[in-house]
Amino acid sequence: MFLIEDERHAEPQGEFESLNAAIQELKNRSSIPWNESPNAAPCTNSENCGRSYEIVEYDTTSVPRKEISRALYLEIDSSGAKWHLPIED
Repeated sequence: MFLIEDERHAEPQGEFESLNAAIQELKNRSSIPWNESPNAAPCTNSENCGRSYEIVEYDTTSVPRKEISRALYLEIDSSGAKWHLPIED
């Protein structure tokens, strides 16, 4: 199972069955302006903040679920979208 998490705000942003599905969601979000949902930051100073999207992989066969990997993929703020890991089109 793969989870998109906004690391800056410790907010889960959705669960996905595959890494490709999670990356596709981030591709969609990268085309949405930083100040529109779901990219609008929840903090009171949102003009100076943004989202920092990580994809976290979990082993769901163990209880509690075990984190396998975590990587920063995308940041979105007033300067735009910045990819941190290469993705295929």
